[in-house]
Amino acid sequence: MASLTAAWRTRWGGAPIAYEFRGRYADRWVRFHSLPRSKRYAETEDEYGIILARHHDVLAELGAGDGLYVIAGYFADAQGRIVVARAHQGAVPWTTIQPDERSAFEIPMTLYAGTTSLKGSTLNPFLRAVADDRIAYAIIAPPDLRWLYHPYDGGADVIAPTAHDRGVLKERHADWLSAHPAGL
Repeated sequence: MASLTAAWRTRWGGAPIAYEFRGRYADRWVRFHSLPRSKRYAETEDEYGIILARHHDVLAELGAGDGLYVIAGYFADAQGRIVVARAHQGAVPWTTIQPDERSAFEIPMTLYAGTTSLKGSTLNPFLRAVADDRIAYAIIAPPDLRWLYHPYDGGADVIAPTAHDRGVLKERHADWLSAHPAGL
């Protein structure tokens, strides 16, 4: 986790809170919806297939391969225990973020990180748990952190390596974009 911490500080600085990326990196940010017509949750296996295919397509276009960091936020229960989702097993505590006046949470959040590969279906249980809102504050990134992928229940935010890369992704997947003027 020391290498992740060092890379994060060098590349991004600040707290690794996924929902804040849109504001800090607006020129490189794009949001894709997981299902047609911006439907938020899957109801059938075919819809889960669409969600997973879209995630895999964008991650592959970003150049995802082996050694991907897979990060998610967890909160302690009343007894101070943190239960890591089954789909994120093998992850270890990385960093704890204290809430502040901008936070969407009121108690400390511990980010757990692990590594995985995009090959095959290795990442699918994690992505499906995110789609079902069983895992939150998720970030997927390559070892050099040159881009960030923030899946959430309903889609994914991408911080592309460059504004040009963002433009290429937006053009290629224009039908996955929101009709909202701000891209939300």
